[in-house]
Amino acid sequence: QLLVDTLPEHRAQLVCLDEVWEKITQNYQDNPLTGVRTFDLANVIYTSGSTGTPKGVMVTHSGLCNLAQAQIQTFNLHPESHILQFASLSFDASISEVMMALGSGATLYLGTQDSLMPGMPLIQRLRDYAITHVTLPPSALSVLPVEKLPTLQTIIVAGEASSVELIRLWSAGRNFFNAYGPTEATVCATVAKCTDGDLKARIGRPIANTQVYILDSHLQPVPIGVPGEIHIGGAGLARGYLNRPELTMEKFIPNPFSLELGARLYKTGDLARYLPDGNIEYIGRSDHQVKLRGFRIELGEIEALLSQHPSVHSVVVTSRVEETTGTQRLVAYIVPQLATSPTVSEFRQFLKTKLPDYMVPSAFVILESLPLTPNGKVDRRALPVPNTNNFTMQTSFVPPLDIVELKLAEIWAEVLKVYPVGVKDNFFDLGGHSLLAVQLMARIEQQFKKNLPLATLFQNSTIEQLATILRQPINALNWSPIVPIQPNGSKRPFFCVPGAGGNTIYLYNLAHHLSKEQPFYGLQSLGLDGESKPHTRIEDMAASYIEAIQSIQPSGPYLLGGHSSGGMVAFEMATQLHKQGYEVALLALLDSYGPNYRTNELNFDCLDDLGWLNMIASQVESIYAKSLNVSSEALLVLTPDEQLNYFKEQLQMVNLLPPDVGIKQLRGFMQVFKTNHQISSVYMPQAVYPAQMTLFRAIEIDAVNNANSETVDELGLGWDKFSAQPLDLHLVPGDHNTMLSEPHVQVLAQQLTICIEGSQIDD
Repeated sequence: QLLVDTLPEHRAQLVCLDEVWEKITQNYQDNPLTGVRTFDLANVIYTSGSTGTPKGVMVTHSGLCNLAQAQIQTFNLHPESHILQFASLSFDASISEVMMALGSGATLYLGTQDSLMPGMPLIQRLRDYAITHVTLPPSALSVLPVEKLPTLQTIIVAGEASSVELIRLWSAGRNFFNAYGPTEATVCATVAKCTDGDLKARIGRPIANTQVYILDSHLQPVPIGVPGEIHIGGAGLARGYLNRPELTMEKFIPNPFSLELGARLYKTGDLARYLPDGNIEYIGRSDHQVKLRGFRIELGEIEALLSQHPSVHSVVVTSRVEETTGTQRLVAYIVPQLATSPTVSEFRQFLKTKLPDYMVPSAFVILESLPLTPNGKVDRRALPVPNTNNFTMQTSFVPPLDIVELKLAEIWAEVLKVYPVGVKDNFFDLGGHSLLAVQLMARIEQQFKKNLPLATLFQNSTIEQLATILRQPINALNWSPIVPIQPNGSKRPFFCVPGAGGNTIYLYNLAHHLSKEQPFYGLQSLGLDGESKPHTRIEDMAASYIEAIQSIQPSGPYLLGGHSSGGMVAFEMATQLHKQGYEVALLALLDSYGPNYRTNELNFDCLDDLGWLNMIASQVESIYAKSLNVSSEALLVLTPDEQLNYFKEQLQMVNLLPPDVGIKQLRGFMQVFKTNHQISSVYMPQAVYPAQMTLFRAIEIDAVNNANSETVDELGLGWDKFSAQPLDLHLVPGDHNTMLSEPHVQVLAQQLTICIEGSQIDD
């Protein structure tokens, strides 16, 4: 009873064990029988292939249990351990992280995609959560600044080949493990403990209850030091591939070295050799599939596409690792057709229209002929090592004009390992990618003492453009309603309004996954600059945005969209454009609620400044997938200005505000949130929209904002009453916010592309 009196007020049903213990003891005391057997299916996870149908690997309970016990023992996990879940749930490494925590009683710490971005955000998570164990791909670890992390006891690298230099940098004073294993062997098959004195990276020895055989093409063991294909057997082997019996039989073969009935081996396709000390050294792939920054890439697919180019006679694509840096790059070797003079930029742009960025080679080498072996096959080992000139765009070299451009060129050359770099060369065309972009922006911050958001590089991807930004004081950067997220391309532009935050940052993923020929412009709220006042009516905001988009596209048909409350603004823009006689070919509402649809909104008039601050913090974390460390208790003891400074520091830590922003700008940032919420809560259209509206509805319901279950008739989120035509409804994966994040945004982009193309059929 003493404990009951100390409980806070609550609505939960209270059960006092001492009062009902006699009833409890009358029940069955043994553990429940689940009926689950070791061979039963635990999960199906699809491997990341770049071509064909993804393969669903059927993992068993015995494999997961064996994995957990082996890793707990190897990595010395216990209930006081803190494990960071870095891997996405779509990768099998996430299962390893979860199982290690569950099996040992350790604490598993989660994070958003942005909070785990390699660089200072990830370092901050490791430090704030006092992480003791983390599993990272080498490409992510290689771009982390080497910081003192006293609680980090164990680093496990996996998924890619690790360099000796990486081991040297991060193994001092802690345990460093290099793990290897395909999904088909339940995540991990071998582990090597590495030290800063190692002369080569190894993948170690098999984990418990796992056998690794290195065999030749006749399934015979090769001698020590001789390369062969890795074959894996033991408790970790998956059942096979879901609904792919032929592929299962091809890859999961009978084990000729076991007397156990039904014993199998998995043919990995990976080449390795045993070293004299019993460790295994990984060499590469036996076929032409490579893994680059976590993506499995079929080199043959790139070769087939390049062969379609009219100037290409023959082509070979390989993956090369630079000896000095350990950087892995794709290189295309091309023999052109006679009487043609193609350029590198021509080939690169050709592939960019057909392939994702990570599959476009960093270097293109033009050859008179491909080297051949005596039997007439391409001799890949004789292909020349590309020099730095092969990584350039083969455009006219423009040297730096001032000290800002010169320093940027030096940083780019160091990060990209390309020299020389012209001020008009594009960072991503020179082989830059997201991880190198993080490293580049960190170097720029060190050199120029300006913390530019990563999105700045996507808008200004040449030295010339970025130098223009850096020459300006941060507080002199002028805000404009139009944000050219992807301004290039020959197609009609798509204009998109963000949610209540008014900032377009989180729309970049969507723009990136649309066609390279699809221009994409964001429309950000007036007032984010801290100078101007936000619009106080949806109608006025829409009119302002119409004026802005007509500076880009003077006449229709228009393609409009909006996410969350931005859908109301896009709706009002479309309504006004129709009244003015312009055609709106597409009005795309991205999980946007209709006017007056949500009945459980907060009463905004009752919120004081502290209430707004807490609400804005929650909105920022949700909309922008940023993790803020905003404590209500900490805010209560601060003065109003101190509260703003505290909040400003949190926003700056996740790159939502530049470092030199002042209180005035932060008040503007908050005012945009307040005003957009208020005006969207009272907005009511004056007429029914005459044309069709397209609604992209997230299939995962937000339980907090949707306390009452929705009926089938409410799938339209309240828009049905404002549309003269039936809604064009598309269900997309994710919830209100994650639908715009990886990997769900890819599905949204595909469906939006179809709608955009369909709206232009009659043009």
